Parts: sequence; structure tokens; C-alpha cells
Amino acid sequence: MPKPHAQFASLLVASFALLPISGVQAHAYEKTLACMLVVEADSGKVLVKEGEGCATRVSPASTFKVPLAVMGFESGILKDAHDPVWPYKKEYPSWREAWKQPVDPTYWQDQSVVWFSQELTRKLGKDNFQKYTDQIDYGNRDLRGDPGENNGMQRSWISSSLKISPDEQIVFLRKLLGGKLPVSAGVAEKTMAILPTQNLKNGWKAHGKTGSGFERDAKVKIDRSRQFGWYVGWAEKDGKKVAFARLNRNAESQKGGMGVPTKNETWAELEKILK
Repeated sequence: MPKPHAQFASLLVASFALLPISGVQAHAYEKTLACMLVVEADSGKVLVKEGEGCATRVSPASTFKVPLAVMGFESGILKDAHDPVWPYKKEYPSWREAWKQPVDPTYWQDQSVVWFSQELTRKLGKDNFQKYTDQIDYGNRDLRGDPGENNGMQRSWISSSLKISPDEQIVFLRKLLGGKLPVSAGVAEKTMAILPTQNLKNGWKAHGKTGSGFERDAKVKIDRSRQFGWYVGWAEKDGKKVAFARLNRNAESQKGGMGVPTKNETWAELEKILK
């Protein structure tokens, strides 16, 4: 049964949605651009800034695989683009068929394999996981996970306690690109080498990571009818680099999540604004 209009409006406000309230019906959601941010990697000059949510922290979802790769290479658990290879086990989460096979760091990023991330955090251990997150100053650095669930090691970055804003994503990416993260030599380069790439129509090459998750309602419960989507990374051409972060909010849930649609929209935008 549809919820009263006033209750539904309060749910949207609590979820930081940017939709106009009038005329909204229960479960009739419209995707909203929370932020599209593009900056020159070296200077920090803002080339594009759209949306009202660039400073609002939300879950990083699978974009957290980028800092996780930094932690993996810094700790020595990850060696290079194809080492180690970890076998799939039937107890691992596998809601995508592509995850039911041996996985290396490159495949992990390309197919966004959740169990590989969770195996990496397990090998890091709770203390090192927190230490590295603090060290790179990632978002709110909160790895506790869902209240009372003791699942921070497995799920803190998945619609849970860890949050980061698009503005902060750009800060992290510029440090990664500029060699300014407090990590050993070569770690940033190894991390950047395993991210998926796309040749754009304007001659630029985009490197980035998608992310998708469920929004939370006014009672901070997972709302599986609404999703958010990320795409963060950088693009380069002729020695020039720009960092970008796009975040869509409040999309009606769809199979496969909002990461890929957000990525496709980012590519189209970069093809328009970059020469």
C-alpha cells in the first residue's frame, strides 16, 4: 500500500535525495545527478561541477576497490596485476556468475568481485585495515560496519558506515595520480595499472571504477527499491590528466545496479567537455 505523501517526502529528505517532492508517488523514483565533478589533476582547477551533492558523504560501494588496491600493494599481499590468483570458494558471495572462478587483481577490478575485496581485508586484519584507511585519510574512515552486526571487515564500504563525498573522491584521486599518498614507491603505479580503461571518441583514455549500492530510508534501513551509482577515476591525453567523480542518487533499482549507467554517462560527458 502506498505510504502517505508526507511520510514519503520525509524519507526522501532524509536520504539526501534531490527530487522535487510534489507529484512523487511511492516507488516512482527518478534518477538524480548528485554530482559531476571534473578537475585538472595537477592544478586542481575545476572544469565541471554540477549537482548539489558534491560535498555530501555516501557509501563508496565498489569505488573503494581503488584504495583497497593501494592497501593490498602497500602491504605486499598483492604483488602485481596478475599476482596473486585466489581460487573461488563456494562459501564466497557470488551473485554474479563471473565471480565463480579464480581471480587476480586485474579481474577483481574489472568484474568488481566482492569476495576478493573481503578476502583482502581478511588478510590485512582489522588493525592494518584501519591503519591504512586512516593513513590515506579516506572519507570518514569509519570501518565499523552496520550497527550491532560486527561486519565492518566485510561490508563497511557497502551501503554501511564508511562514507565519502565526490569532493573527497577527487582529493584521493589527485593524491594517487600525483604520487602524494603516504605509501611506498610503485604502489600508486601498480594500483593505476589494474583499473579498467576505455578509449573515448575524443582521443582521451578514461581509467575508472564503478560503484553501486542501495540507499537507506528515514529509519536508516536499506531501501532495495532505490540505488545510487558512482564512477570515479581519471582521463588522460597527450600528458594532460583530469580527475573525475560522478554520483547518481535515488535511482529506481535495476538489475546490475547503477554503476554502469553512471559510467556511460560520464564517458559521454567527458567526450563533450574534453578537447
